[in-house]
This record gives sequence, structure tokens and C-alpha cells, in this order.
Amino acid sequence: MSGRPRGLALNILIAASCLALPLCLASTPSYALSEIQREDLPSPVAPPANGDSAAPGSAVPMPEAPGTKPSDSSQPADDMDKSEPETPPASGGVTSPRADPDAPPPAVVYDLNTLPEPVRRMHGLIIEACKTGDIEKLRPLIGKGDSMTQLSLGDIDGDPITFLKGLSGDSDGQEILAILEEVLSAGYVHVDTGTPQELYVWPYFFALPLDKLDPRQRVELFKLVTASDYDDMKQFGAYIFYRVGITPTGQWLFFVAGD
Repeated sequence: MSGRPRGLALNILIAASCLALPLCLASTPSYALSEIQREDLPSPVAPPANGDSAAPGSAVPMPEAPGTKPSDSSQPADDMDKSEPETPPASGGVTSPRADPDAPPPAVVYDLNTLPEPVRRMHGLIIEACKTGDIEKLRPLIGKGDSMTQLSLGDIDGDPITFLKGLSGDSDGQEILAILEEVLSAGYVHVDTGTPQELYVWPYFFALPLDKLDPRQRVELFKLVTASDYDDMKQFGAYIFYRVGITPTGQWLFFVAGD
């Protein structure tokens, strides 16, 4: 979006989520990924053997591989041998990045007319709400109860609109509205077709390996993040900025960041 800095608020990226990674930042002031100290970013460095948090100034440990348990030196060897691996969720979580370097990439679609009518309608309502500059316009779209839009990878306390304002670099939540509008203005992907997890997800980087983006696609990515953000995300292995998921029935399922 013209006039906005390319470095987007990374307090937004992290405060919105990240149960698995300790990436939490204060909601103000705003930071780009490239402005966060290295110890606050995902790192390929293995976690400490005893499962403790990394010492200040050291690299943040990556999550354990799916289906494994952290090692515990206090556990007797015999007990460790008898332990069974934990079974990961079948889908890894519908909000998780789906970039699989070994799988054919899904089609990237820009034409909103190809969307099912309920999806196209919800997409338009969210965009319209963002353009008003009034974050309260999102409230009826977010809903409440079990059908409420997921706004964080963890639980949130209190009012969802207050939560979104807390993610924004400004007190009125207009920065988060701008980010939401930019995300929904990108191309999208249709994933898990024909399954209960079927979704339409924006932006399409959600499902594409970042190191395989062509020059045109990198330009589109840089509308959302900086080049430094891009390098950091490549090291992490996936796009971890904001994404939006809408079900085929038009339910706004999630608006989250992180992994």
C-alpha cells in the first residue's frame, strides 16, 4: 500500500501468536522482523539438551520435531526407552504454513470471481471494513463463541477488538486494518480441497516455499514484509507473517501470524 513503510510491525507478528516460539514483543513501538534482535528470531540452532530456555543473548531454540518429546536428562534411561512418541495433529494445524518443498505448489489465484459466493462475500466485507478505518466494523465479522475468528495461535483474554488494537502500532488499530487489507489484496491459494480442512488462504506465500519465489512474486511479498524479513523467514523455513483463512461456507476462520 503506497505511503506505508515496507517494514511491518513485528510486534503484530509475534504478539498474535507463537505458542511454539518465544517471539513475544510489546505492542508498541512497531518493529520489522529485521529490527528485532537475533535472539528474538527463530533459529535453526537445536534446543538445549535439558529442554530449558536459552540463556539471554543466545539463539532461540527451534521447536522439537513433530512426533518427538524433548529429552530429559533427569528421566531414567529405562523410562526413556519405554516412552512412546507423541502423535502430532493430523494437519499440523490449519493455520500453520503449508510450504512443502517436495510437493507441487498449489495454483496461485488472483481472480476473486472464481471464489465460491460465500467466500467472495466474506472477503469483500472484510476489505470494506478495513477501508472505513474503524476497527469496530470487524466485530460482527469476527463473531463470538465457538465460531469466532481465531486471532492468535494461543488463547486470547477479553475482547477481540481490544486484542487487535493491542497488536497495532497505533492506538486505534488502523495499522492492523492496513495489514489485513494488504494480506487480502494478495493472491490466494485453495488448500485441502474436498476435506473438512478445505480453505481459501491469503496470501499465497502461506503454501509456497519462499526460496522458490520468482522475482515477480518476491516483489509482491515485499509489499508485506522487508527484504530482511524475507531472509529471516527463509532461515525459519516458511512465511510466518499474517495470513487469513476463509472456509468454503464463508466463515472467517483465522487471522494470525507466527508458527
